[in-house]
Amino acid sequence: MADDKENAALAETKKNNYRGWKAMPYVIGNETFEKLGTIGTSANLLVYLTTVFHMNSIAAATLVTVFTGTTNLSPLLGAFLSDTYFGRYVTLGFASVSSFTVGAGMLILTLTAAVSELHPARCHGGGEVCEGPTAGQLAVLLASFLFLVVGAGGIRPCNLAFGADQFDPGTDAGRRGINSFFNWYYFTFTTAMMISSTVIIYVQSNVSWALGLAIPTLLMAFSCACFFLGSRIYVKILPEGSPLTSIAQVLVAAFRKRALPLPAATDALYDPPHLSSLVAKLPHTDQFRFLDKAAILTPSDAIHQNLPAANGWRLCSVQQVEQVKCIVRIIPVWSTIIVFEIALVQQSTYTVFQALQSDRRLNGTNFQIPAATFSVFTMATITIWIPIYDRLVVPWLRRLTGKEGGITLLQRMGIGFPLATAAMVVAGLVEERRRSSASHMSSFWLIPQLVLMGLGEAMALIGQVEFCYKQFPENMRSLAGGTLFLGLACSNYLSSLLITVIHRTTGGRGRANWLAGDLDQGRLDLFYYLIAGMGALNFVFFVVCARWYRYKSSEKEQELATQRAVQDTKSCV
Repeated sequence: MADDKENAALAETKKNNYRGWKAMPYVIGNETFEKLGTIGTSANLLVYLTTVFHMNSIAAATLVTVFTGTTNLSPLLGAFLSDTYFGRYVTLGFASVSSFTVGAGMLILTLTAAVSELHPARCHGGGEVCEGPTAGQLAVLLASFLFLVVGAGGIRPCNLAFGADQFDPGTDAGRRGINSFFNWYYFTFTTAMMISSTVIIYVQSNVSWALGLAIPTLLMAFSCACFFLGSRIYVKILPEGSPLTSIAQVLVAAFRKRALPLPAATDALYDPPHLSSLVAKLPHTDQFRFLDKAAILTPSDAIHQNLPAANGWRLCSVQQVEQVKCIVRIIPVWSTIIVFEIALVQQSTYTVFQALQSDRRLNGTNFQIPAATFSVFTMATITIWIPIYDRLVVPWLRRLTGKEGGITLLQRMGIGFPLATAAMVVAGLVEERRRSSASHMSSFWLIPQLVLMGLGEAMALIGQVEFCYKQFPENMRSLAGGTLFLGLACSNYLSSLLITVIHRTTGGRGRANWLAGDLDQGRLDLFYYLIAGMGALNFVFFVVCARWYRYKSSEKEQELATQRAVQDTKSCV
């Protein structure tokens, strides 16, 4: 009977007609239009709050970071529903509703700009007297944020994993396609961000906030259309139950059996036949042996031959235990990205303030570059570097190292961390020069720090996305997609906390604090140096975690590696 189920699982796997790159225009188009509609507005939100709603810089920066953090938490719910109940295709289908929810949020945000009663009156008295928002105006603004947060949970956690699902992981071409997909996905993602951060921000800042906030609503409709046009050619992988329940069962069962001694041999562990067509069978590992207690067979465990345990909260399979071990191994490595992203968060807050207090005119003209548009230099760096890395650097490294990706994913992430630290050091030096300059410094001095941040993001963040996708168990890949946004959420909250603490503890004795509303009176450079110091310590922690980490492998991969080793030995003899 078990053999029949195994054959059925194999037959189900073979049914998948992987279209690979043919499905990418629809998958990536869906994400591209969604980002075109939302990123420009998010990037310019700080300017909107300070110029239209007359918020001070601290309040605006805190609100933006908290809003962004909350928006990045919502994909965790979408990831759970995808992995547990609906699968990625159905969840992305529901995301069309989410897109209209985002559209509703964008519409309300547009009304706050278009309807005079929904935002404070213009400043008077030569721009020196500005009224803040009323409670009602703030309520409408926060309502638009709420809709935007709800809508973010649909597309974000599933699109990356769903795109990678379109490649056959059982072939060399499919595995190379998955490796390239993450790079090209991020390439189109940053291209969309560049367009959004230039065209849409220009319309918002120089033409009309109402028109600039209305354009994204239309783009959300294109996002929905792109996804459904490719429905006939998608590979649609069905979920296999709640992975979070399985994790909880292992932890509970291991706790209940904590007093039992660990068996000397793995034969004493519950290891039924593996019948899943989605999830690869994981070999037993000797890390976190205390979790093995969840799989110890005792006389009280009522099981039948080759059938699941009668009570999953008392006895778990070796496969379940090894899946939890995968997650436990990933957490320390994943946590290092949070501090890295604190440097990334500053691009949408204090880098914008630096630009606002710099000379943003193009040479010989009166045209001023919108302050929020400067993030385009980071995106342009990523957009230029990714094709070079994917088409030139990786093949060269592959020939040099023999590794499929040229270097390991942890090595790729490790290159990005020092680049982000260097970006913060350069940002501090530039801020020192800006503050001491007799006249307004040219805003183009901000470009080096943004370029360094772009290179760091291209290496560390893309490496982390691919790392989580490949190292998470296959039935948790939507959750893996949600971890990127969870990291961004944590970094936004941590950055907000850092700003609040510095604002309250620095200054005194008649001096303004580091993050004064007028940067000329503050010490933003010291804030940047502090983040650089945190980044340096974080890199040391990352190196320790990377040296300790063991990459996930399946039993089949181990068998193939053993066979190759035997063949190599015979050929040498």
